[in-house]
Amino acid sequence: MYILSERNSIANHFLAELRDLSIQQDPLRFRRNLERLGEVMAYELSKTLPFETRSVLTPLGTAHIPHLAAPPVLATILRAGLPFHQGFLNYFDRSESAFIGAFRAPHAPNEELKIELGYLSVPGLQGRTLILTDPMLATGRSLCRVAEALQAAGAAAQTYLVAAIAAPEGIAYVQQHLPGCELWIGAVDERLNEHLYIVPGLGDAGDLAFGAKL
Repeated sequence: MYILSERNSIANHFLAELRDLSIQQDPLRFRRNLERLGEVMAYELSKTLPFETRSVLTPLGTAHIPHLAAPPVLATILRAGLPFHQGFLNYFDRSESAFIGAFRAPHAPNEELKIELGYLSVPGLQGRTLILTDPMLATGRSLCRVAEALQAAGAAAQTYLVAAIAAPEGIAYVQQHLPGCELWIGAVDERLNEHLYIVPGLGDAGDLAFGAKL
């Protein structure tokens, strides 16, 4: 598991602004910070992908430069994941994208949390690299449910699961149910509260990015 905040970088500033109540009042800034964090994580993750050397003709000769062997497929969960996804798309600009709607079904405090799926748009995944992004890894159930649903499009050769902020409970759940996937996390927080939200977290990423929903 890779945790970005364990190393000093400008990404920690983006994470700090995402959490800051006063800065959260500006939806444009919130979306841009998610996007910038996605760009940083895309850059770091790119170092682990396969590259191949190709020849590039310049005005003065030929340069031999490592190129990404094949662009990954970028997937995200609607709607909160869109700005984070855009950060990855800015760097993996030749990638195809997958989108899936997932939400917590209404449940009583003593009932098990269930995840409902809605819209699904996905290219073929067989033998490809898949990067699935979601800003908040809370219980881990949404990420696992979506990753399982995407398997209908074919078995990816490698799957990366990327979150801006995660709770230890969600990390443990994902590692138990998707042991073959790599986890990339911006920061790991303390715990989940009684409503299954991350503490200290940042609140509802979807509402902060796009406005409160009914």
